[in-house]
Amino acid sequence: MATPKALNILQLKKMKREGLPISMITAYDYPSARLAEEAGIDIILVGDSAGNVLSNYNSTLPVTMEDMVYHTRSVARGAGHTFIVADMPFMTYHGSSEEALMHVRRLMQEGHAHAVKLEGGMEICDTVKRIVQSGVPLLGHIGLTPQSVHQIGGYFIQGKNSQGAERLLNDARALEQAGAFAIVLELVTEEVAETITRELSIPVIGIGAGRYCDGQVLVYHDMLQYSSPYREKKFVKTYSDIGTLICDSIGQYVKDVKDRSFPGEEHVFKADENVVERLYGNAKVKAGTL
Repeated sequence: MATPKALNILQLKKMKREGLPISMITAYDYPSARLAEEAGIDIILVGDSAGNVLSNYNSTLPVTMEDMVYHTRSVARGAGHTFIVADMPFMTYHGSSEEALMHVRRLMQEGHAHAVKLEGGMEICDTVKRIVQSGVPLLGHIGLTPQSVHQIGGYFIQGKNSQGAERLLNDARALEQAGAFAIVLELVTEEVAETITRELSIPVIGIGAGRYCDGQVLVYHDMLQYSSPYREKKFVKTYSDIGTLICDSIGQYVKDVKDRSFPGEEHVFKADENVVERLYGNAKVKAGTL
C-alpha cells in the first residue's frame, strides 16, 4: 500500500471549493501526533496552548520559541505524513520582519513544521506578507486571540455586535489579501463565522465558531478529557474520558503494589538452576526469600 502524503495548501483550498470539511487537532507530542495521524486527521496544530494544557500556565504568554521548537519537532516525528502547523509564540513576530523571519526559520528548520500560525488581523498583515513572500505557508488566527488576553480583558465571545462583526470581517479579508492560506476563527458567533466563511476563498477553520466553517479544530486533551480536574467548555464535544481511565488505572496499580499482587508470576524472569547455585552455593536458599 502506498504511504499517504501530507496535504498541502493547494489541496486544502480545493477542499473548501468542493465543500469537503477539514479536520484539525491541536497536539503537542509524539504519541498524540502518531495517534491523530493513524486516525486520519487532516492537520495537526502545535499550539502555544501547550502552556495552558501541559504546564498549567494561566495564559499562553510564557511559552517560548524553545518550547515551540521542541513540541513541533516531537509532533513531526510522530506524524510524518500529516500537514503540521506551528504557533508563533507571544512577541516573536511583532518586532522587525527580520526578527520574525528568524523565528519562522527555527520552526521550519528545527521544528520541521510545514506552516506557521500568527494571531491578529490587519495590524500584522505587513509581517504576514513578508513571511508568505519568503515561501512559508501561513495560517491566520482571529476572533479570541489568547496572546492578547490582557488587552481584550479576558476570554470573551467575539462578534456579538455589528462593530465587532465588521472588524472580524475586515481582519479576515486583510489576512486573505496578505497571503494567508487559511484562517482560524476562535470563539466567534455562528452568524459572523458563517458570513466570513462565505466571503473568503480560503478555508476558515472554527473552534467555538459554529457549524458553518470549512473545518473544525479541537485540542487533543479537551476532546478526550485528558486532565484533572477537567473544566467543561461549551464548544467542545467529549469523545472519551481518558482522564478518569488513567486515574483509575494508576490507582489500581498502587493497590496491586501495596498488596503485593504485582508483579505476579507472569511478570518475572527466571534464571537457570546453575545460576542460582552459583549465587548461593550449596546452601538451599531460594531466590526471593531473603
